[in-house]
Amino acid sequence: MGSYSQRFEDALVLAATAHRNQLRKGSNTPYITHPVHVARILTHYGYDEDIVIAGLLHDVIEDCDLQPQEIAGRFGLYVAEIVVAISEQKRAAGGEIPWEERKANQLAALRDAPIEAVVVKAADTLHNLLATYADVEREGEIVWQRFKRGRGPSMAHHRAVVATIEERMGDHPLVHELKQALKALDQTTQSPSSSQ
Repeated sequence: MGSYSQRFEDALVLAATAHRNQLRKGSNTPYITHPVHVARILTHYGYDEDIVIAGLLHDVIEDCDLQPQEIAGRFGLYVAEIVVAISEQKRAAGGEIPWEERKANQLAALRDAPIEAVVVKAADTLHNLLATYADVEREGEIVWQRFKRGRGPSMAHHRAVVATIEERMGDHPLVHELKQALKALDQTTQSPSSSQ
């Protein structure tokens, strides 16, 4: 990708602007840190600029109400399709979609998504697992109160996502890191010391 790309800069500005009033769940950390870490993970594993940009923008449809057409117009249909493929639909005509239904829909979509979207979801999940692990290590079990369904259902969903990603990506180094992060979080949250 080289040392500088105006296209990457434009995507970073768009993501930072879209997420400017958002914080990470239960913290004072600006939300933009998450997509930046996702992009960093994708860069680390050698993915091309389109996929890295999709990583930067992966939550702007789901959480910021940006339209796919805007992403396509600025960064191309390929990037927009990746972002759309991993964007969770949180609301329908009848109101908010229940958490369990949303997560089931997310898993079903992941099984059929383009492999590039699965890669972005892998980086997204990896950063979420690592960030939650760090929070639990620092703050203990109270961290799980930030999540709609608490530790048990949240961890069950993480396991299902990681298993689906492994089915799609196979023996990839990113999958290995993802499985290690899942195992570390699982063990930490079951440790007696994590509740102190």
